[in-house]
Amino acid sequence: MKTVPPSGIRRFFDLVSEIDDVISLGVGEPDYVTPWHIREACIHSLEQGETSYTSNFGLIELREEVSRLYTRKHGVYYDPGTEILVTTGVSEALDLAIRTVVNPGDEVIVVQPSYVAYIPSIIFAGGVPVSVSTKMENDFKLTPKELESAITDRTKAVIINYPNNPTGATMDRGDLEAIADVIVEHDLLMISDEVYECLTYEGTHTCFSSLDGMRERTILLNGFSKAYAMTGFRMAYALAPPEIISSMMLIHQYTMMCAPITAQIGAIEALKNGEAEMQKMIREYDRRRHLIVKGLNDIGFDCFKPKGAFYAFPSIPDTGLSSDEFAERLLNEEQVVTIPGSVFGETGEGFLRCAYAASRNDIKEALERMDRFLGRL
Repeated sequence: MKTVPPSGIRRFFDLVSEIDDVISLGVGEPDYVTPWHIREACIHSLEQGETSYTSNFGLIELREEVSRLYTRKHGVYYDPGTEILVTTGVSEALDLAIRTVVNPGDEVIVVQPSYVAYIPSIIFAGGVPVSVSTKMENDFKLTPKELESAITDRTKAVIINYPNNPTGATMDRGDLEAIADVIVEHDLLMISDEVYECLTYEGTHTCFSSLDGMRERTILLNGFSKAYAMTGFRMAYALAPPEIISSMMLIHQYTMMCAPITAQIGAIEALKNGEAEMQKMIREYDRRRHLIVKGLNDIGFDCFKPKGAFYAFPSIPDTGLSSDEFAERLLNEEQVVTIPGSVFGETGEGFLRCAYAASRNDIKEALERMDRFLGRL
């Protein structure tokens, strides 16, 4: 436990509460309230006394809705009875997936920059994280050559996340098919975190398990936090072959029992009737994406244009400050919260993560403050 540092994201989240007049481009949380029809479904369920445990797998109606979604949207069928597990957030799903398939000493390849939970989850399971770096000049895409270079006879699985947190990068179908060929050649498993799937602005999201030969090798993770502004509900799911899901459920059964029934009912409502509100949010995020990238470039940053999620990832080496120094000084001197790229792995050093899940007015004000800060360096 002493080898694993606290979350760098949460550290900045906690600092916000101590400083006045803060504009936060920090924590990746929608600035929208969960749509009313979803909240109303939850309220109604409570009024009706629906407060019991559910199946360890989750409500069958929710699993059926998820199955229909993937059949309709991606052409890949998952059996609601044996291949879908409802979890308390994608973070739990990730932990369950890793603990299910990773033996002590197994290596798991993590594509960096990466979400902060991946490497600690591997360490907690007794596995060995192996980082593969992506580059801004290659749009932060994983290449087959980079993946091949990290594989050894101890490699068990690969974790990818597209659209990516923190870069906002995406990979098209051809990119992913090339990665899938490597996975098959080396007989590996893929843990594909697709929680930002709906926030894809350019091109079409490719579900990794829909690729030829990948369904039986993929543990697919997704959830409701980003697409439906349901972060506090902690609702997600894992899709995988029956033998993997049953083992994940066993751990889930003893550590979590089941996801809260009220949140599950809200998730059912989101899948049935939430498309219109979700699309409205996505269109607004897209407008903010253009606003923040142009603004960052205009004040002197070299900023990759994200194609998904809701993060900009500007490069800051020309400032002469490390990511940590820049983020801390920007917070203390101009009250703008960003996340240092270093918390997302060594590849993230020299970058900042700026979440544009904030109002356009806040983004504009944050850019003005950042410009002022740069002028003093």
